[in-house]
Amino acid sequence: MLPARETTTAISTMTTLTMAGLTDPGRLRLQNEDHIVLRPEIGLVVLADGMGGHNAGEVASHLAVDVMIRHCVNALAAEPDPAAGHDPEPCGHERDALHGAIEAANTAIHEMAHHNPECTGMGSTVVAALFQDDALCVAHVGDSRLYRLRNGRLELLTEDHSVVQELLNRGLLTPEQARQSVSKNLVTRALGVDARVQIAMGAHATEPGDLYLLCSDGLNDVLTDAQIEHLLAAHGADPDAAVRRLVDATNQAGGPDNISVILVRTDKRFRRARKTAQKLLKKLGDG
Repeated sequence: MLPARETTTAISTMTTLTMAGLTDPGRLRLQNEDHIVLRPEIGLVVLADGMGGHNAGEVASHLAVDVMIRHCVNALAAEPDPAAGHDPEPCGHERDALHGAIEAANTAIHEMAHHNPECTGMGSTVVAALFQDDALCVAHVGDSRLYRLRNGRLELLTEDHSVVQELLNRGLLTPEQARQSVSKNLVTRALGVDARVQIAMGAHATEPGDLYLLCSDGLNDVLTDAQIEHLLAAHGADPDAAVRRLVDATNQAGGPDNISVILVRTDKRFRRARKTAQKLLKKLGDG
């Protein structure tokens, strides 16, 4: 008998960003190895999908998110280094914060797996977005995704690190064959597998009314991009309702895996104050 369905939801509205997130075990899994965190006060969202035997996947995803949040908050709270000068690259500071956070998470998971036999082989995917001004920086490892809905059109902003994606890139599979492949869940990169990890980074300009979706493969393996686009276009004005619609639709279609979704709507330019990060850092330290 499967356990009762458990959900974790969070929604936070600021003057410029609206965030909502939901994670659900699905209909067939006994445990939820996904983990999400929303930090609207600093414009940060992180989603991780763990893997490994016993409870190791859950351990890996929680460790990944916890380490990344603390690292990013530290980086954003720090006073600027006068010797470093101004970084001309868009989202340069955000890029450094996210890249360093994922490296720290990878090291933490790899070391825990190395020193704890019950965690051998554990790992996690991750996708994270950090908003500042009229741009966002995204970082990801594995097959968790970031989409953008703009003017009613859904666009995938990340590329999966998976065996199937490599076959697609080589023209050896069609998109429909990829969706049906028995290898679609085999990732080529994950946190904690090796001492070092290759991180995909990107920066994108935001516009008022954009809707950004971060999700684990438990969503997009079940719902097509067209179905996701339709649901977001219909319900995206209310991100809290939209995340529930996405999860419910996935479960109604079978819910074979854990399902996690985060939605961020950009209504105006988001400006982050260093003092806000410093207050959050103190709160995390007190916790």
